[in-house]
Amino acid sequence: MISHLHYITQQTEKFSHAELAEFACSGGVDWVQLRVKNIPYDEWKKIAIEVQTVCKKHGATFIINDNVTLAKEIGADGVHLGLNDMNPKEARNILGDHFIIGGTAHNLEEAKFQIENKVDYIGLGPFRFTSTKEMLSPIIGIDGYKKIVETFHETSLQIPFIAIGGIKVDDIQSLLELGIHGIAISSAINLAENKSESAEQFVQTISKYLKQNSQSI
Repeated sequence: MISHLHYITQQTEKFSHAELAEFACSGGVDWVQLRVKNIPYDEWKKIAIEVQTVCKKHGATFIINDNVTLAKEIGADGVHLGLNDMNPKEARNILGDHFIIGGTAHNLEEAKFQIENKVDYIGLGPFRFTSTKEMLSPIIGIDGYKKIVETFHETSLQIPFIAIGGIKVDDIQSLLELGIHGIAISSAINLAENKSESAEQFVQTISKYLKQNSQSI
């Protein structure tokens, strides 16, 4: 099952990817995506194994951003692919049916493209401005999400959408009410003074909403 809360790692000056993943998982996060950029494969692998160890300890799903080869080599649970990364169909041929494959989309057409290429979920954003990602795409906002979700509800194309981009606890209810499956966060945990407490607040807020609406997290 695709989690309702995706945590994306982001190494900081004080903490490694694995340390931040530990904070997040200690707060109840059950889905961790390792996101690193522009480092040698061996270093990437070392970081991935460290984060994977944390995920196994907590029973969390472990996703690697971009790197299909590494995901297969170390037996990650899946990969998340940007629009400029490997095509999801090619990744599926390499990884097989048991791996989770997620894809990024910034608008309706890109979402349709990802569905046609058989991803398991779509990271849809950005919701609002975020400094986490370079070359940020146009902001979608709550009205943009509403339009995209309503368009898909009118078709036979159904897939879990994960909202991403500067999302705060106060945004959760309005996003889930639209029919968004879940949210992805990074800086909300990584830059928080109490990281595990921040993670727990997101987890509990989502759980409360889903419980009130007769769903399960």
